[in-house]
Amino acid sequence: MRKAFLVLAVMLTSLMTSASVERPKLVVGLVVDQMRWDYLYYYYDQFGEGGLKRLVDEGFSCENTMINYVPTVTAIGHTSIFTGTTPALHGICGNNFRENGRDRYCCGDTTVHSVGSDSKAGQMSPRNMLSNTIGDQLRLATDFRSKVIGVALKDRAAIFPAGHAANAAYWFDNSVGHFITSTYYMEELPAWVKAFNEKNKTTPGEDQKLLPHGVALTFDMAEAVLDNEKMGQGSVTDMLTISISSTDAIAHQYGTRADITREAYMTLDRKLAHLLSLLDKRFGRDGYLLFLSADHAGAHNPNFLNEHHLPAGGWSASGMRKQANEALRKRFGVDRLIAANYGDFFYIDHAKVDSAALSLADVKAEAIRQLGMNDHLLAVIDCEQAATAPIPQLIRERIVNGYHRLRTGDIYCLPRANEFSWEPAANYKGTTHSEWNPYDAHIPLVFMGWHIQHGQTSQPTRIVDIAPTVCAMLHIQMPSACIGDAITEVVK
Repeated sequence: MRKAFLVLAVMLTSLMTSASVERPKLVVGLVVDQMRWDYLYYYYDQFGEGGLKRLVDEGFSCENTMINYVPTVTAIGHTSIFTGTTPALHGICGNNFRENGRDRYCCGDTTVHSVGSDSKAGQMSPRNMLSNTIGDQLRLATDFRSKVIGVALKDRAAIFPAGHAANAAYWFDNSVGHFITSTYYMEELPAWVKAFNEKNKTTPGEDQKLLPHGVALTFDMAEAVLDNEKMGQGSVTDMLTISISSTDAIAHQYGTRADITREAYMTLDRKLAHLLSLLDKRFGRDGYLLFLSADHAGAHNPNFLNEHHLPAGGWSASGMRKQANEALRKRFGVDRLIAANYGDFFYIDHAKVDSAALSLADVKAEAIRQLGMNDHLLAVIDCEQAATAPIPQLIRERIVNGYHRLRTGDIYCLPRANEFSWEPAANYKGTTHSEWNPYDAHIPLVFMGWHIQHGQTSQPTRIVDIAPTVCAMLHIQMPSACIGDAITEVVK
């Protein structure tokens, strides 16, 4: 009897050991910086057959994916895609924000140093991010055997998607003309990165983000990661995050309808086609999971809109802050009580309020009254009271989701549609983003590859639904502060 029991136990143990969770060999998360959702269709007839058109024709598209917070900017978008949560919980409240009265860059970290250059461009890490990511959860689920690596020209676009436990993140240092990293990840660049940099070195000081070549350079680096790190060739699933930064910088400079913007998207299309072909050959069409999205979209240039009799305009946030501060000085006797603004969020200087024994509520109320005199604004809102502000529920929710009490401004200014914080100029051709409006908040989301059936849905989905969807497909726990839901039309 004892012998039979031992044999049965050995058989059960063998079965359990040999069983494995079904997962793709590789996950690729591709984020296109400032890609409007409608670009999938605006450029559709100009795309080749193997890139973005293939995603639309073969993948599953979530046509109504919205960003559910403000502001809609790069650092937050990349973080929210891969954490499944919003600034209120992951703490990345902007590309720049204030904390404890000090200005902070989102991924700035003076405790680490550059690897690959002597500049400060490598003093970066994910430590300011208060949640973990898809990649972190994948590493946990495989006892850290999975490789997770991020690539982008922008530091924040490489670092936050890859996560805290990433094996590496690589970004571009314009001052030396090649990719670098930081001591958060390693003490020296791998030999293959040095060789790639030598082969693909650009002119120091030349900003690759302003060139369509920057799109190609990013894809080339991503493919070098795949080859040299043997991504997807081990016994567990690996993850590569890629962010295309040039599409954002070019649109900021030249707008949504410029020839160079079109060239950037045609380059994106060609390089994506090459990547998909490589993945097909290496893993088979159902051997990898790829998703494409954007960190935010972008508005049309206001001068362009005005030319076609569409309402648009501009206002100066810095000028408005200066005027409000003068009024506050006259009333309270303290200069510069509004310390700063990042986008539409304005920060009260709490230290000055305390040292002058002023009432924060009184200062805030007067600041709101002064800022509210600007005709370009629909409302000026106390962020701590945003949940009950007399504005549409959708906008209230996005302000609340974007508010972190230690890092976000005290006051939020809600501009009219197509009204931007810029110094109005007749020759202004560029664009910007950061608002709740569809032109900034409606983003593409397309899945393709492993267990993905062709189709689309117009059911409402949100940027925070991406991470739980991927995690559900991989059968791993969703990130630590995730508030999104798996998209059931994708997870079948």
